[in-house]
Amino acid sequence: MRKFIFIVTGLLFLAGIYLKADGVTFRASAPSAVVMGQQFQLTYTINEEGASGLRTPDLADFDVLMGPTSSVSRSMQYINGKSSSSYSQTFTYVLMPKKEGTFNLSPATIKIKNSNYSSNSLVIKVLPPDKATEAASSGSSGSQASSGSSNIGSDELFVRMNVSKRSVYEQEGFLVTFKLYSLYDAALNDVKFPEFEGFLAQDIELNPQWTLENYNGRNYRAVVIKQTVLYPQRSGKITIEGGKYDAVVRIRSKQRVRSIFDDFFDTYQDVKRVLTTPPVTIDVKPLPSGKPASFQGAVGSYTMKANINADRIKTNEAVTINVTLSGNGNIKLAKSPEITFPNDFEVYDPKVDNNIKTTPSGTSGTKSIEYMAIPRYAGDFEIPAVQFSYFDPKDGSYKTLSSQPFKLHVEKGAGGENASGPVISNFGTQESVKYLGQDIRYIKVSKPRFVSNEEIFFGSFMYIMAYVLIAVLFIVFFAIYRKQVKENANIALVRTKKANKIAVRRLKKAEKLLKEKKKEEFYDEVLRAVWGYLSDKLNIPQANLTKDNVEAELMEFGVDKEVSNHFISILNTCEFARYAPSQAPEAMEQLFQQTVNVIGKMENLIKKS
Repeated sequence: MRKFIFIVTGLLFLAGIYLKADGVTFRASAPSAVVMGQQFQLTYTINEEGASGLRTPDLADFDVLMGPTSSVSRSMQYINGKSSSSYSQTFTYVLMPKKEGTFNLSPATIKIKNSNYSSNSLVIKVLPPDKATEAASSGSSGSQASSGSSNIGSDELFVRMNVSKRSVYEQEGFLVTFKLYSLYDAALNDVKFPEFEGFLAQDIELNPQWTLENYNGRNYRAVVIKQTVLYPQRSGKITIEGGKYDAVVRIRSKQRVRSIFDDFFDTYQDVKRVLTTPPVTIDVKPLPSGKPASFQGAVGSYTMKANINADRIKTNEAVTINVTLSGNGNIKLAKSPEITFPNDFEVYDPKVDNNIKTTPSGTSGTKSIEYMAIPRYAGDFEIPAVQFSYFDPKDGSYKTLSSQPFKLHVEKGAGGENASGPVISNFGTQESVKYLGQDIRYIKVSKPRFVSNEEIFFGSFMYIMAYVLIAVLFIVFFAIYRKQVKENANIALVRTKKANKIAVRRLKKAEKLLKEKKKEEFYDEVLRAVWGYLSDKLNIPQANLTKDNVEAELMEFGVDKEVSNHFISILNTCEFARYAPSQAPEAMEQLFQQTVNVIGKMENLIKKS
């Protein structure tokens, strides 16, 4: 029986070796931070047998107290009829730093079966000794975390709010970091970060890890609890209010008499502390004058590429211009460049695709915009160059990126020009239309019906009344026609009348996104609807509209302050909610209804006036 078990075990072991992964990994590990005079371990681990010839980097900045020592670990599993095994060999060095500073250890190398493998590199930061530890080294341990005192000092547990810049331009991003420092085992239960009023916030995803950090001469266990990039939305002095953090600290209970068994039988108590961070004031400088015509709020550093999908097409075929913006800055908030297509082109809303990420160095990525239009008539056309302007805070100047103009040759397509019927032409906005075609009436082929003279009412009273009615209808029709011609000649009036219809169309799209729970797209669409409505209603280009001047423009238009405040509230809610961690569906529904109501209220006020 024993022989049988031995054979089965041996077979499983061999099978495990056979099924082992082919990939060889060679990994170096060490603490990221150590204190001067503290010993630490540097280890190299490889998962393949037969390793030899380990060559470590230069360790001249460290004293090698021991090593290398080698240890081997094997394991084998047999699950559901399948066996697997793992192997690792670890080489360990015990080191002590000779001086303070930051040291880079280059990769080590090792050989397996005539093949060389390299490990990862390491960065080790050597901190100075804790001043409090040095002061107490000759006496009691009462000043350290192990003292058992529940009277935790403000310099033993605190949260710091650190800003990367205190003076920035409007829309220039800067980093805010919240870090917890502790001499004890600590945790945060309830955290209330500042509201960041006056800023747009983009949070950075974190993987919190405790590290050693020397601050004001003391070595703390520190962890980053929040990082966010803020974009100021107005100029002037803006204050980031302080935060509040409920912390729980675990400390050893104080005992009168200590013994050699204290480490095994010590008891601990949890002490609660409320931590706060002081407010910080940021000096936000306004953007300088001299803004280019194509500037629409982009701040940072950007590049642009633009291309057209074809230079020869046929009528009623789509032409596409693709524009890609790349860079670092408020790229997510920057409006897309405007492209002016010929009037006889049917223009569609651009499609925007963002590939953007936020890191401690800022927000960067690409914004791809696809513009599509359909020519209805043949000919040679030139689409003006695409221009994108931005403000570079590094040198404090505006810069403009420009493409080449696009030449397009349009040939007559199948069915001839205007084969698709009446053409919608761009008339300042796509919604302003011009009638360009008319179908030919169908020729009736049925047999005519002849009537006798007795049935003819020529000269009768009904005949005269019919003439009068036709004359009246003609006069009414002519008056309406002249009014429409006059209105169509006034582009501003056309935009004003069409503003509500365009807003309703965009809000329908927003409602669809709301049902699909696409948060970011929903808030973007509501923003476009509101900004577009205000731009058309006030006859002011969107590039010249800001939250600072829209209130004054609405008051001049005759809109009361309550409605104006509702518009500002909607804009603020959309801009903040797009970058908030999460928003309840009820909040999105409430914002949608508020937007519909305030546009309806403004339309009613205009009708009454």
